[in-house]
Amino acid sequence: MPPDRIFSALQGETGRLILNAVIAGQLSAAQGAQAFVTGAMLAQGAGVAAEATLNAGALAGMAMDGRPLATLLYVPAVTTAQALQAGLPADVALTRGMAQMGMLVGTTIQDTARTATQVAMTAEPKCVSYVRVVKLPACGRCILLAGRQYSYSEGFKRHPKCDCGMEPMSDEEWRKSASPEDLFKAMTPEERRKRFGTAGADAIEQGADIGQVVNARRGMATTSTGKKVTTEGTTKRGIGAKALKDAGFAKTPGQRYERVREARLMPEQILKNAHGNRELQIALLKKHGFIT
Repeated sequence: MPPDRIFSALQGETGRLILNAVIAGQLSAAQGAQAFVTGAMLAQGAGVAAEATLNAGALAGMAMDGRPLATLLYVPAVTTAQALQAGLPADVALTRGMAQMGMLVGTTIQDTARTATQVAMTAEPKCVSYVRVVKLPACGRCILLAGRQYSYSEGFKRHPKCDCGMEPMSDEEWRKSASPEDLFKAMTPEERRKRFGTAGADAIEQGADIGQVVNARRGMATTSTGKKVTTEGTTKRGIGAKALKDAGFAKTPGQRYERVREARLMPEQILKNAHGNRELQIALLKKHGFIT
């Protein structure tokens, strides 16, 4: 459609077609949730005692943040209009809007499926927990959470386009689920480097804790001398601080907590500093708390 007609189009027939398609997707995703939970309980020998039946239609037409679905699907029109106003070419503006539409639609349907599963688990007293199921390819943070057990009534954080699922399981079945380490081993070398970075993947392959490698990137920074460091885990109770405790602690004005005085190097900086010396790499990874 012409870019200057994007608002009127989404308010008219085009918008209705998109809305109806997404609602159909939500219904399809939600309708199988109760059978899925029932099947999981039967497969584990737990039996079935559902106290209620999931109303799949109640989850359709609604965005997972509670707003009407139509208003969420209107956001890409605003994005496209803003891109045009900023002077971007029409094809670029429309591509940007379509990419956002695809992300919103995919995430909404995945969220509907997860919500329906959680509602169905709540209606089934035999179900007391579930585990987070991570399907490859996946981002580093999702891989870190693979196999984590949650109460049936507890949701989990996810990012746009996250397709992590829920699997109602007994404790015995939960122990058989894939761990972050299992998923890392199943990844190709190329995929490992894509998800964790070359240095991060190398560090994990040498025994570094996946959680430390992933979390370190949240506080990553580059010093004035070009070194990659992180503030993650550098408060007194953090893993990095415990490893670097001999350096002592200091409090920066304006910050709430004391942090270790010595900069905690990122895995890539450690590997660079060691110049291929495996013994030194391992020693530095231990010093900065990435392996024990």
